[in-house]
Amino acid sequence: MISKLKNDRLLRALWREPVDATPIWIMRQAGRYLPEYRELRQRAGSFLALCQTPELACEATLQPLRRFELDAAILFSDILTVPDAMGLGLEIVEKHGPRFETPVRSRADIEKLAVPDPGSELRYVLDAIRLIRADLDGAVPLIGFAGSPWTIATYMVEGGPSKDYALIKGMLYADPASLHRLLAIVAEAVTVYLNAQIAAGVQVVQIFDTWGGILSPPAYGEFSLDYMQRIIAGLETDAGGTKVPVILFSKGCAPLAEQIADAGAAAVGVDWTADIGEVRRRIGNKAAVQGNLDPAVLYAPAEIIRREAASVLEAYGPHRGHVFNLGHGIQPGVDPDKVAVLVDAVHELSRSYHAS
Repeated sequence: MISKLKNDRLLRALWREPVDATPIWIMRQAGRYLPEYRELRQRAGSFLALCQTPELACEATLQPLRRFELDAAILFSDILTVPDAMGLGLEIVEKHGPRFETPVRSRADIEKLAVPDPGSELRYVLDAIRLIRADLDGAVPLIGFAGSPWTIATYMVEGGPSKDYALIKGMLYADPASLHRLLAIVAEAVTVYLNAQIAAGVQVVQIFDTWGGILSPPAYGEFSLDYMQRIIAGLETDAGGTKVPVILFSKGCAPLAEQIADAGAAAVGVDWTADIGEVRRRIGNKAAVQGNLDPAVLYAPAEIIRREAASVLEAYGPHRGHVFNLGHGIQPGVDPDKVAVLVDAVHELSRSYHAS
């Protein structure tokens, strides 16, 4: 059952229903490549203040929709809101990235963790969702999101970004029971958090498994995919009793697309290193597929962007269930006019694949 929206292409594609054109939204579509975002970020004073002030998060979410004919809005937030609400002391260090004041390094550290109450510790996110839904007024669906337990845990254990993930992978092999305990707590927290987002009004959910690709295939199944499957199984329907579609994006994991499709998500997100047509053929009718243009294409001239968009559309072919996206997020140095070229090209060039 499709919700009443002025533009419901995304929902229809996720449920593999007919559409008039391939829907497109873009990871990091709200962000530093937009001059109006940079001004808003400066006004907020910090990235965290921007995330934690509902009115500003709402404005950041809506900015790209004023420029581009996108088929969805995505909540402006961060995947580390959950561990921050657990009391780990998140800060964003300039030119370094996120850092936790209190990383989780032992079983004792893990046992101190508690699942946050989204209605209190993360209320600012839910308030932002309500504001965004009101301002969208049914124009396009709103996507909510969370990090995967594995990806969130990498930051919790490492204390911030890492090049080799030695600490968490050391825990994985030397003390897997403790890591499973940590992942179980985070999975419960993410499930509760996403259900709160759904209750507040998001119409689609994406799980970002940014670091799933650093794992071996067996470890990916045990320490990442299994916990995302738990989350998907634990998600509730929206206020109207409608199942909310889930997009599962594991960067670097296209060779495992069949396993990912079996986890129960409506769509499998793939990065630009995969052939999207091959992925579609392998998973069949189990799920839709999202992706997968190389973000660096947006540095090219307009005619190249159109050519590369056409290649992705051709690779997927005249089949239902394609959500066009980049293979990862927009890079900060991209000219916004190039994004407009891409969005318009996808809508224009895809229509012939949906003609009946």
